[in-house]
Amino acid sequence: MSEKPYRRHTSPVHVGKIVIGSDVDIVPQSMTTTPTLDTEASVAQVKALAKAGAKLVRLTAQSIAHAANLANIKSRLVADGCDVPLVADIHFVPAVAVEAAKHVEKVRVNPGNFYDPGRTFRKMEFIDDEYAEEIKKLSEKFATFLDICRQHNTAIRIGVNHGSLSDRIMSRFGDGAEGMVESALEFMRVCRNKDFNDVVISIKASDVAVMTDTVRLLVERMDAEGLNYPLHLGVTEAGNALEGRIKSAVGIGSLLSDGIGDTIRVSLSEDPCNEIPVAKFIAEYAGENAMHAFVDGVQNRGRCQGRRKTNATPSGIGGNNATAIFGDTLTPENADGVEIVLIDGRNKISAIRRLMEGLESTPDALTPVATVLEYNDLATKEEVITAAAIDLGTLLLDGYRDAVGLKSNLLTEEECVEVCRMIVQACGLARYKADIVACPGCGRTLYNLQEVLDTIKPRFEHLRHLKIAVMGCIVNGPGEMAGADYGYVGGAKGMVNLYRGIECVHRNLPQAEAPDALEELIREDGNWIDA
Repeated sequence: MSEKPYRRHTSPVHVGKIVIGSDVDIVPQSMTTTPTLDTEASVAQVKALAKAGAKLVRLTAQSIAHAANLANIKSRLVADGCDVPLVADIHFVPAVAVEAAKHVEKVRVNPGNFYDPGRTFRKMEFIDDEYAEEIKKLSEKFATFLDICRQHNTAIRIGVNHGSLSDRIMSRFGDGAEGMVESALEFMRVCRNKDFNDVVISIKASDVAVMTDTVRLLVERMDAEGLNYPLHLGVTEAGNALEGRIKSAVGIGSLLSDGIGDTIRVSLSEDPCNEIPVAKFIAEYAGENAMHAFVDGVQNRGRCQGRRKTNATPSGIGGNNATAIFGDTLTPENADGVEIVLIDGRNKISAIRRLMEGLESTPDALTPVATVLEYNDLATKEEVITAAAIDLGTLLLDGYRDAVGLKSNLLTEEECVEVCRMIVQACGLARYKADIVACPGCGRTLYNLQEVLDTIKPRFEHLRHLKIAVMGCIVNGPGEMAGADYGYVGGAKGMVNLYRGIECVHRNLPQAEAPDALEELIREDGNWIDA
């Protein structure tokens, strides 16, 4: 047994007083939801996050004035004895990043909109010479920014979001994993050429399967090019309540369980202080998994090769059938031809992987397997649900998708079934309720996102055939809504824009009127069903 969990080797990055990298513990972080120009509110929330255990706190900076006020926030925090490093979140305006780099320990830049025009869909074809010229311009501009960061001992995060890839990247590499990875690599190569090493990389998406697959591809490409910058993990727009925790646990936990990741954020559409205990538990639990998750010495399993091939039973378990849930669609009465495996204790991922790989060479290789995990050694319901999301989510993403189940002394049978449904949906394998994508909000958000989400979810979640995006602002809103049927996006203070797909149908509706208008739009389109 290893004394420490396996971690993919990454180089140390210094961010103020902390270090991020594979030689130190996973760093939990969060982001303020206060306006960055409101010094008092921002200072108070940063201090609350630091008290909750955040080792790094990010604030949005959408203008020079916002970036400059980071100096006031920083000085107030230092005067109050709070030395948590700050990160400026920058989109669209490189000059703002330059200003922010003078005042905080780290600056996050988004390759999708930092120099390229972000997702305008105006120019979607580039001949080779044009593309090469754009890369040259990008490299020169970014190299200048790195010089400024070096002068001020400022680290950077190259943070790619699925919802905000540039037209140039999409024209050549598409709007999926390849495009997201290349978007990050372009900027990483400049860092390497400039010998600038205080760099952290993130690739995020609201779709858990897309996020995990893309991060694994990123690791492959970084390893191939000898790039060992630390990785920041998160499922963006995960939502709130159990859905938000389960999505984050599946995405972040499945990667950490394989030793991938150095700093994490659980993005919840709630008070940001609620994110930290969840992040800490995921890091601790997945860290224990990473001591034992490997089979035959294979540490990085790479991208999923698809669903494990099995024969379908007469009752519809296995084969190409939807993932069955023990206690619901899989019962003792219809379990003929299914091997039901109950795993208790710790290190469940390792146990199932060894079982499944052992089956491949037996006469039962095509027998459907129901994986039932039992948890009787955890303290709370939330811990059980989060642990199950990490373990079952990892196995589902591995391709072991015939049937899953959950048992716990802290959950009823009905609750176990419901949690399994939520995990299966989080992996993108079924839809039991509407897929409501919701960002956590930040200083850009101009309406009460938490209040809106509490209204939208109970009113629309029975529409399980729909995906609805609830977004605070335009940074990722239009992009993430490319896969959503309807979008609900902050447009102005207290105002909401409604989208059908990526088409804006209503602009600047008062927040109180927007839910009714959304229902009316869904009814007009013939997509409404009664609960």
